[in-house]
Amino acid sequence: MTVVDLFAGPGGWSHALSVLGGRDIGLEWDAWACKTRAAAGQLTIQTDVAMYPVRPFVGRTRGFIASPPCQAWSMAGKRLGLVDQPLVHQAVADLAAGRDTRAALLAACRDERSLLAAEPMRYLHALNTVGEPEWVVMEEVPDVLPLWRQYAAILRTWGFSTWTGILNAADYGVPQTRKRAILLASRARTAEPPSPTHAKVAEPESLFGPGRVRWVSMAEALGWGATDRPVPTVCAGGGPGGGPEPFPSGSRKTLADARARGTWIPRAAETVLASRREVSGCAARHGARENRPADAPAPTFTAEAHRWSWSLRSNNQANATVRRADEPAGTLFFGHRANECTWVADTASGVPDGEQRSAPEPEPEPEPIKISAREAGVLQSFPADYPWQGNKGQQFSQIGNAVPPRLAAHLLAPHLNKPFNPDDFTLTA
Repeated sequence: MTVVDLFAGPGGWSHALSVLGGRDIGLEWDAWACKTRAAAGQLTIQTDVAMYPVRPFVGRTRGFIASPPCQAWSMAGKRLGLVDQPLVHQAVADLAAGRDTRAALLAACRDERSLLAAEPMRYLHALNTVGEPEWVVMEEVPDVLPLWRQYAAILRTWGFSTWTGILNAADYGVPQTRKRAILLASRARTAEPPSPTHAKVAEPESLFGPGRVRWVSMAEALGWGATDRPVPTVCAGGGPGGGPEPFPSGSRKTLADARARGTWIPRAAETVLASRREVSGCAARHGARENRPADAPAPTFTAEAHRWSWSLRSNNQANATVRRADEPAGTLFFGHRANECTWVADTASGVPDGEQRSAPEPEPEPEPIKISAREAGVLQSFPADYPWQGNKGQQFSQIGNAVPPRLAAHLLAPHLNKPFNPDDFTLTA
């Protein structure tokens, strides 16, 4: 018996399963996501999910996972999936009854990706003829929740217990407030969401249940420490698949200018940068700079030190989410030039409450720096050494579309009768 994983991407569900001692067969069409999966040792069929036959899985499937592409529905795109939603509902109803009307409905869709959200029902209908699968877990952006409710209603008529709702990944230890519509279904147990382990504000244990620790911040996940905010990585050069680093418009010139001003200097992979004013004593007076090992603590700032605190801006739009490094990230969007996550400096919040700071000598404010793929992967709860393949743009696209493995593990553990161990998900970059 196996677990079938539709639209498997770079392996968010697969990594969670491997941590829990399981394994899946991932169906995925994107070549670079398949290369990432191969590098991670995950079993993959590179194919178009809409064209692949269900027959090879009938009689062999214990679990079923599906995370259809979200681009047609996501707030980061044109959201034509909402326009096409009646057609998708019709496709689900028809497929559940054994009628394949996908070709006619696809011709009427405004976005051809919309109908991919109906594909899981084609597989589920065929598997149900032999009483499979035992359990189902599906995930998508929040606007797909009405469709998941339709799936749940059908699955209940087939003998499943079901649950649908919106879960926030930050409530399960992911350093990102990523909200997703979830469908859980089981023939063997009551379907219910996992109990949250984290909260925006820590909650002590009480007679009404176990306590919850505070949301994981970006600084904590990246190993920056709660108050010390080292300068983020300066990305340069292409990725392992070749191609240029997709810096924001004009940022190559900006970074060159910054280096000329002395604000930034390139760093080796094992070091982090210190601002000129973070170096004390004689060395600072002579303009020296300090390179520190990446695992060394950030410098202790004094009232005389000029501090930059860092925030992550989720995209280039005017209404972009901006979160301080001591908070979880907002939802990470990639795959479009407008969806570029950048670290931005904030001088206003750089001094602790009640502390006086002497007037600093003039120093240019650091320019925004694009988040690295490694940092973005960690903020999705992938291991820091996850083997992302492709150039940086291809890696970012995979990361933005992936299911956070830590959330996935919370959802899968009850179906595998395995306990969730938070120590299995070390994040630090």
